[in-house]
Parts: sequence; C-alpha cells; structure tokens
Amino acid sequence: MGSAITFGDANAGFQAGIVNGNTTFHLPPKRRETPPPPSIVIPFARDANFVERGTTLDQLQQRCAAPDARAALVGLGGVGKSQLAIEHAYRTREQWSETWVFWVHASNAARFEQSFRDMADRVKIAGRRDPQANIFKLVHDWLCDCKQRWLLVLDNMDDACFLLSGQGNGDGQGQTTNTQVVPKPLREYLPHCERGSILVTTRNKEAARKLVEPRDIVSVEPMDEAQALALFEKKLEAQGDSGDVAKLAAELEYMPLAIVQAAAYISQRAPLYSVAKYLEEFRKSEPRRLRLLTYDDGQLRRDWEARNAIIVTWLISFEYIEQTQPGAADLLSLMSLFDRQGIPKALLWPRSERAEARTNQTKADDCSDDELEDDMSQSSAGDSEFRDAVAVLQNFCFVYIDTAGTNFEMHALVQLATRKWLEDNSKLERWKKQFISNLCAAFPTGEYENW
Repeated sequence: MGSAITFGDANAGFQAGIVNGNTTFHLPPKRRETPPPPSIVIPFARDANFVERGTTLDQLQQRCAAPDARAALVGLGGVGKSQLAIEHAYRTREQWSETWVFWVHASNAARFEQSFRDMADRVKIAGRRDPQANIFKLVHDWLCDCKQRWLLVLDNMDDACFLLSGQGNGDGQGQTTNTQVVPKPLREYLPHCERGSILVTTRNKEAARKLVEPRDIVSVEPMDEAQALALFEKKLEAQGDSGDVAKLAAELEYMPLAIVQAAAYISQRAPLYSVAKYLEEFRKSEPRRLRLLTYDDGQLRRDWEARNAIIVTWLISFEYIEQTQPGAADLLSLMSLFDRQGIPKALLWPRSERAEARTNQTKADDCSDDELEDDMSQSSAGDSEFRDAVAVLQNFCFVYIDTAGTNFEMHALVQLATRKWLEDNSKLERWKKQFISNLCAAFPTGEYENW
C-alpha cells in the first residue's frame, strides 16, 4: 500500500511498492496566501530636512482626498516634484493609517510593468506567477476590489506615449478588429474608483494631460528665498555666512536640486571650502559654473535612473525635445543666447534672404500676386510651427511668455545648460551666427539710407 509523503510546504510525492492497476493521488488543496495589511510601499525614506513649499501640499491633499482623485505635479527637472510626492505619500499614510500607498516608476514601459509586478507580489494577488497572466489586469482588478483606500504615485512620467499603446500578451483583453485583438492601452489599467487616488509627477505638462484634467495640474515652481535659505541651512548644518548663503541661493535661482547639490559639494570639502569660496568660483566664468553644476553626489531620495546634477537632468529633456520636436529644440537653442529676460518674439524668427527681401516694401511692390500669395502661405505655416514650438517649451517649463505674447524669459541656468548641450554637440557656433543674423536683420545699420 502506498503512502503520501511531503517535502516542505510546496512539494508532495507518492511512495509505493509494486502497483497493479490504476492509482490515483490527490494533491492537497493549495493553501491560499494570507492578504497582508495595508502599508506604504515606496523606495524612499521620509526626508527629515523637508522644507514646506507654501500651499502645494495642501492643494495636493485637497485634490487627492476626493473620490476617484487624480492630480499631477508638473515642473522643471530638479524643482522638487518627487520630494513633494514622497512627503505627500507619508502624510497620507499618517492621516489614514489603513491606506495602501504604492510607488510606480513611470519613466518607461519596462519599469512601469516591473512596478506592477512588485505591487502584485506585495499584496499577494492570486495567479500573479502564471506566465500567461496579464499582470496589469490583475493589479487593476485588485485595486478596483480593494476595500481600503489607496494612493498610486506615478513618478517621472515625462513621456506618456507608452501608456497610450497596448501591450500584447495574448490575454484577449482588448477590442477585436477584423479578427485581430487590439490590446488595451496601459492607461486603461489605471482604475477609476471611489477609494483610489493617483498622483503623477512629470516635467511635461502635455504628458500630465493624458491622465489628469487640466484643473488638477499643480505647477511646481522654484522655491522662494525663505524656503531656499531654510533648505540651505538644513543641508549645510549652520556652515557659512547667512549673507553669502542668500547670494548663492539667488545665483542658483532657488532651484532645490541645485541647492542640495551645492550644499553637498561644500560640506564634503569643509573646513577647507566654504559658501563664500563656492560663490566666488561660481561667478568666475561659465566653465567654472558648469563644473560645479555637473557635480553628482548620489542622493538617497532620488531614483537610480534620475540624474543628481541639475545641468545633466535638463540635458536629458533637451535630447528628448530634439528627437520629438526639432523645431522646439531650435527655438530653445536660439533663446539661450539672449539675456534671460525680455526676449522679443520678433527676434526669434529665422530670417532667410527671401524673407528679408519681402520686408522691403519697395521690393514687395514689384512681386507678382502669385509670389505674394506664396509668401503669405509660408508665413502662415511659419506662424503655426512657431506657436507649436513655443507650446512644447512651455509644457517643459523651459520658457515663459508675457500676457501680451510679445516677450519671453528663461531661467539663466536653463540657458547655461542649453549652451553646454549645443557645445557638446558642436552646434554652438552655428546658433551664434543665427543669433547675430537675426539681430542684423532687425536693427538697421548706420549707413546713410537708414537715416
């Protein structure tokens, strides 16, 4: 007679001598995993040196407390979006202790999927280890059925294109068109339900609009002076003269990442180095500024994929814009050579020889109707392309425009980073020539005919 034997919780076997006939062995029923209690599942510790950012967290709290809430933090790279999201996550957990908090890396499809798999493992979703399982649907359904509140943070979602395309895994969970299954876009696996809220962090306002209503987008600006000084004091631990600290904060345009970067540089070299010395070196020349601003100290509360040097983190955005919107990259290149404030729209148009000839009324009078109509058509197309380019740069918070729509401004550090990017790609001299050409076309010479 045979006897059943076991080899631990996950294994079983059957022992028998000579068996004549059929033998049936019934495996014991699979033990169901015990669901864990709600917890906060994010890869970063809370920042003991966190500095309040006005009403930003209050705005988030108000938006995310509503049923089926969605909100987005949008701003320049290095302005502190992820740090605000981390603090919001911990405060949410403090206010509602029975809340699940999940952190999803949303920089690309691969990391997005891995985050969903990590979530499925954490909450022990049945069937998650099945190779044929649709992990997105499993997590979606679990979130929809969850009896507790939950917060989902989608961090670094700078390009939402991967969320708008489907992931084919043979589960048949899409629409059928001409006998072919069209996979559902990943965006559809982010559920709408009363107990859940979703917070997005992104540099790109256009990406945020793919998931969030415009009214629920919270713009994150650089710190004000008081906030920047408070951050410097916490990171420097009382090193440096307060006057020098204030001057350096202003030079860094109150950018949190630049401040943390500078404080780390100074602290690691103290007492042989000081705020005054950093400020002196920063003001000496553009190459010195670039050297200081590309320093990377490897921060604990930033994702491993993110760059810790503020100049480098912007270079990534420049590359993305050049690949997807070359016209916007050209406009950014030209604007980086002006003074940062009061950049006239009229000086930003590329001026070809033909365009300059058409601005001369005498020559224009000699043109045929067909030539003038052709010029008007080209001008209209140029207007549209220019507006599109401006919109891209505004979405990335690289440029700002006045209410009249005639003058632009940029952060000086963004201009500095742009010029470095151009130099690294051997394009700086080309854009200097274009800059001079635009100035020459706009302002008359001192020759007699211009008197």
